[in-house]
Amino acid sequence: MTRRARVVTMAAMWNELTHVQIPLGDKVIRTVVVYLVLAVILRLFGKRDLAQLNAFDLVVMLLLSNVVQNAIIGPDNSLLGGVIGAVVLVAVNALVVRSMRRSDRIARLLEGTATVLARDGRWDDQALRTEGLRRADVEAALRRQNANRVEEVQEISIEPGGAIVVTLKPGEESATVEDIRRLEAKIDALLGTR
Repeated sequence: MTRRARVVTMAAMWNELTHVQIPLGDKVIRTVVVYLVLAVILRLFGKRDLAQLNAFDLVVMLLLSNVVQNAIIGPDNSLLGGVIGAVVLVAVNALVVRSMRRSDRIARLLEGTATVLARDGRWDDQALRTEGLRRADVEAALRRQNANRVEEVQEISIEPGGAIVVTLKPGEESATVEDIRRLEAKIDALLGTR
């Protein structure tokens, strides 16, 4: 291949990589609409999907990204088109996150609120069904947070981001360093008086 042929080939390849095949405005609108639709879908289908991805959820997430890819880029396979889509996606997300930080009302609207799954040692079966959670999954979260049974719990909730938060009853909480110091001081006082 001659030098001229290589230059022509490189120029053609560069042109293909950087020539945006759909208008910039169309690409921006496509990206914003897909972002908003996905945000609504995730909001409607619950917090569990964000908290714990089982194998089936992972398959859905991977396929979902592939399905919406064409909606974002359209017939444009150029490098520049992909970069524009990525920049718009990150910018829209940054705008949404900043809006949620500034306003609790916007955060509640977009993320939702915590859902109580158990209170005073009793399960709320309706809340578990609504969130699509199994008791076994929540009990595993219980054990990771120093509880053995739901009877030890004052409240279990699932936060908007999908984290399961366990609040133990006051008598069931683990001893703190301060508790141990007080106990040591009492023992020392008792031993000193004998």
